[in-house]
Amino acid sequence: MSYTPPSWYPPGRQAPAPVPRPRRDRALTALAVGLALLVAAVAGAGWYGYGLGDGVERARPANAAPENTAPENTATPSAGTTSPKPTLRTPEPVHVPTAQELAAARRPGEASAWIASDTTDLPRRTVPVDGPWIVGDTIVQALYREVTAYRLSDGAEVWNLTLPTPVCEAPEHATPDGRIVLVLATSGAQRGARCDRFRMIDLRTGKTGWTKELLRDPSRDTPAIIVHTAISGDTLAVAEGLGAAAFRVSDGSRLFTVPTENPGRCHPDQVAGGSRLLVTATCALGVDRRKQYSQLRELDPRTGAVRWRHRTPAGRQMERMISVDPVVYTSIDNERLTEDWRIVALGPRGELRRTIDPRPKGFEHCVHVGIDADLQPCPGIVVGHGLVHVGGTDRVGAYDLATGKLLWGIRTHDGRTLTPVGFRSATGTVVYESATPSRPGRTFVLGKGGPDTEKVLMKHPAAAAEAEYSTMAGRVLQVGGRILAMPNGVSGDDAQRQPRLVSFAPARE
Repeated sequence: MSYTPPSWYPPGRQAPAPVPRPRRDRALTALAVGLALLVAAVAGAGWYGYGLGDGVERARPANAAPENTAPENTATPSAGTTSPKPTLRTPEPVHVPTAQELAAARRPGEASAWIASDTTDLPRRTVPVDGPWIVGDTIVQALYREVTAYRLSDGAEVWNLTLPTPVCEAPEHATPDGRIVLVLATSGAQRGARCDRFRMIDLRTGKTGWTKELLRDPSRDTPAIIVHTAISGDTLAVAEGLGAAAFRVSDGSRLFTVPTENPGRCHPDQVAGGSRLLVTATCALGVDRRKQYSQLRELDPRTGAVRWRHRTPAGRQMERMISVDPVVYTSIDNERLTEDWRIVALGPRGELRRTIDPRPKGFEHCVHVGIDADLQPCPGIVVGHGLVHVGGTDRVGAYDLATGKLLWGIRTHDGRTLTPVGFRSATGTVVYESATPSRPGRTFVLGKGGPDTEKVLMKHPAAAAEAEYSTMAGRVLQVGGRILAMPNGVSGDDAQRQPRLVSFAPARE
């Protein structure tokens, strides 16, 4: 890798401004959803809701035109002419090398690898991959109507569970004992399906537990379309519409309703889990966007008691939670969106600790994902050892949370994505460098000195380069010394479908 010196850009050259992504205004989402549902009901339209995402189809009006549908040809052929028959193309199957093939092709010094290919019969669209969840020596993912566990050491399938309907939503974290609650659609239909069927699954065994329609309210005709969930301890928090509630994961019983503060002005809309239970609310609804703001509360996951509150300045909103301990999140401007984003770190009682502006160094907001989706995760940014490490297209850097200053930063010159994935020690940051169509990725570690301290941990095998590139570094994790690269979504087009998981481990010579 070649590097630009720590000044980042040659003298006189400015850092490129991040490109804003299209979005819906979250502050108006709650009100718009109710109105949209009423209009849909009058029009006789249904919805299917498989969540939200960037480039991954999740929800679409029932009366929308089918995808890839050509307009009807109303012209009448002339007499004596024959309309040409369409040429049918059979997609070539994509070959994903097996673990044995990868082992046979591995060159000296290359990491060992295995690839989990997907054989699920998917709709002809990009279907989101939910998870992963690490449970013991397995990694578990949910895709469409299947949940699958793979052994981390060799990629062997440990168990597979077929679901009755597609997955709408899944929390970022499982319980400490390895249980998860998935939100399923009420049916497999692309139209008229709601997202209000909850199913508990033991990720250690693949066995299902309770199934309940937790959001079903006989007094309310509007279906649950957009649902956000999070797990903290044995508590499942669910945000939907204009409110949020918490349930016990072990049996599905209701624990408490998340209180709405400043009724009519602040409404819970997102949840984040892990070692803390956090709930965001959009406030000052229905007024000038420059006056709208977000509120963040930490709740006791057992009782719902508020431990502390924090709010953004007027005109800004919380977008993604980077870490819950310490609490670090991204904020964006209500009008300029990701053109104007920040990293905000809080103290133990919700007090403002530090605000960092990564834009002068050209960092993008939560690389590879859009905005106005789930509160977790924020890919490409990790927190540890008093630092926040920010990755992105062709660059990675580390900021000191105490001072807000950039300690080091490096760049590539071939457009590869650099993703900080964890730490080797208190002084070493593990960075994943993505693959290109013809060159494999690699994993290296950087110390506090930046470029001069680089040490290669793994050279990824050339035989896995195509599969690795197809994941687009959508989600990258470090588990022990192993690197796991996954796509955000898997295409249902057999000619374009990519593997759901690529794993790399240090070579054993």
